[in-house]
Amino acid sequence: MARRALPERTCVGCRKRAPASELLRMVAVGDEVGHYRLRPDPARRLPGRGANLHPDPACFAQAVRRRAFGRALRITGVLDHGPLAEHVDAQTPTTGQPDRPRVASKVGRPT
Repeated sequence: MARRALPERTCVGCRKRAPASELLRMVAVGDEVGHYRLRPDPARRLPGRGANLHPDPACFAQAVRRRAFGRALRITGVLDHGPLAEHVDAQTPTTGQPDRPRVASKVGRPT
């Protein structure tokens, strides 16, 4: 019996292809006002258009810097990525080193 190829997806942060099982799927959930929040979908079951990201703070920061979430999800306007940032930070193993500043804390603030 022939082996089936694993589905591959592209990370919106680093733009590298990886098996879908290694990437975190996210969807944009909107409210009645038209504001969208990025919600992690580790079970890959939420309805709607999804985008994939390595569960790594560096990929997350790169995607925020490039404004890749709106393009990948085909949404105009500002996206709240707070819940996704918390999920990505929670996925990062602790190394016993001093805490680093949160990636999402600097996003959206004027410099």
